[in-house]
Amino acid sequence: MTKYIVKRVLLSLVTLWLLVTIVFLMSWALPSDPARAILGPFADEKLVEDFRETFGLNDGFFEQYFRLLKGLVTFDFGLSYGTKQPVWDVLAPTLWRTAKLATLAMIITTPISIFAGLIAAKFRDRRLDRGIVLTGLATSSIPEFVTGTLLAVVFGVKLGWFKAVAIIPEGTPPLQQLDYLFLPALALAVVYFGYIARMMRAGTIQAMDSDYTRTAAMKGLSSSQVMRKHVLRNAMAPTITVMSVQIGYLVSGIVGVEVVFNYPGFSQALLIAVKQKDLPVLQVAVIISALVYMVATLVADLIIAWLNPRIRLDMGN
Repeated sequence: MTKYIVKRVLLSLVTLWLLVTIVFLMSWALPSDPARAILGPFADEKLVEDFRETFGLNDGFFEQYFRLLKGLVTFDFGLSYGTKQPVWDVLAPTLWRTAKLATLAMIITTPISIFAGLIAAKFRDRRLDRGIVLTGLATSSIPEFVTGTLLAVVFGVKLGWFKAVAIIPEGTPPLQQLDYLFLPALALAVVYFGYIARMMRAGTIQAMDSDYTRTAAMKGLSSSQVMRKHVLRNAMAPTITVMSVQIGYLVSGIVGVEVVFNYPGFSQALLIAVKQKDLPVLQVAVIISALVYMVATLVADLIIAWLNPRIRLDMGN
């Protein structure tokens, strides 16, 4: 297991380096001058030159490249074009807010989805199974901003049970923050229910039909023992993989929900940076998004390897 972990971590580090290099090369290859793009084509030349000096645009290729690499360790990514604040100071609060929202969404949807997938597999091809599958298809096919809008109108405006706007006042206690976060988290949970439940159903059916499950049943183990010791460990592997992908998406891909509930999260910051042509913020935001995907995938692979020793034996060689 140790050898497997070391190989996966090293592979992730190499992938991260390649990603940072590609992001930097794409930024460097942009045909327009960032200073002119921000200040306009008719800006005074002295203002343009001061802008370039302030943001290090006059530095050479390798100097800018190694400064970006150094930023991964020191969290010093330079200044934002829009606010002239350190890039990390701009993104860190939004990343923390999105992390809270994503965590709550996964807490809501994960146990319900896994349980629904298990029930659907146990009663496969029956009405209960078809009902769960159709519900999952319906919820996952509706965009999260549509679900969020319906939840905000019904439970936030009409009924007034929760806050329809997710702007949390400074100093709000953690439990009271749930009143602001519940509806956007529920909008995400509803969408991801279908993905996780259907994957859990498919993995459970595959595990139940396997030879090792039939052998365990022939040895006299009860159905609950077979399910706990043999089915669940193998059925969880594809579900964990899907969940790791969803976690990555929850960080940078939920701009629709954040806009609907006016939630100042990471996706909102990314959208604002695009509108303002804030290249430093965009660079770091892309790197952070990819890093979250990589970490989530790495953790998922390690959990799967722990559940299934055959995987780590194959990868360890």
